[in-house]
Amino acid sequence: MTFPTITFTHKNVSPDPTLQTLVSNKLKSLEKYLEGARSVRCEVEIERTTAHNHGPVCRIEANLWRGDRLARAEATEETFEKAIDEVRHNLEHELERAHDKRVSMFRKGARRIKDMMRWGK
Repeated sequence: MTFPTITFTHKNVSPDPTLQTLVSNKLKSLEKYLEGARSVRCEVEIERTTAHNHGPVCRIEANLWRGDRLARAEATEETFEKAIDEVRHNLEHELERAHDKRVSMFRKGARRIKDMMRWGK
């Protein structure tokens, strides 16, 4: 499966094709966690906060649906590049955690079936 098309939303910032390309390239590295998914959808919100001019004013939020499961990450940093790196890291952490949990639950069920076959309980 290839990474889905990303729906971009912009607030207080003009749409920048280079920023959208950067976001797409960074999030494509998460493709390995989406193997076997029937439906995948991704939405990214890019925003520049208006409360102040210095410090963390660049905000990126990403929602990634894998079937009916939602992985969500949000970061506010000084630059959009730092924010997208943080978002990608958080999404990867969530997807990896969900994958590990699914594998461990499968193995737990397999051990239980093996015990039932062995002991008849």
